[in-house]
Amino acid sequence: MTQMMKNASVDPRELEAYLHEKIPLTRAMGVRVERVEAGGVVLAAPLGANHNHLGTAFGGSLAALATLAGYCVLWVSLGDRGGHIVVKRSEIDYRRPVTGDLRAECRAPSAEALGEFRARYAERGRARLRLEARVTQDGETCVEFAGDFVALR
Repeated sequence: MTQMMKNASVDPRELEAYLHEKIPLTRAMGVRVERVEAGGVVLAAPLGANHNHLGTAFGGSLAALATLAGYCVLWVSLGDRGGHIVVKRSEIDYRRPVTGDLRAECRAPSAEALGEFRARYAERGRARLRLEARVTQDGETCVEFAGDFVALR
């Protein structure tokens, strides 16, 4: 897959502990890091802690989990634990309700996109990368997310 995550050996438990410590909302949501691999990151959260008045997943929780999936891909890709990552802009499309546990996946960027990102970050101490994530249930895409993430030294 991409060079990004081949070089990054991050234990999912390490990433999950980091999220729970630095972003308290992740603990309240019950976010779990299911996978960190060459192809990207998969996060999950229980419906019980993230439902709305209809018993389906709350839109804010879906947006948060998709955003976090992108954040995690960039965190793993960057490897600079002293840097800061923020989402600058995002778009989300809620295609269908999520009636079970939440599961968000963000694919790793292409080697070319990651190379340009890393070069810019090394040169300027700031770089931007657009990432896409999706929330699925039973093999169906329920939510599509795209976000511009910025890394700052």
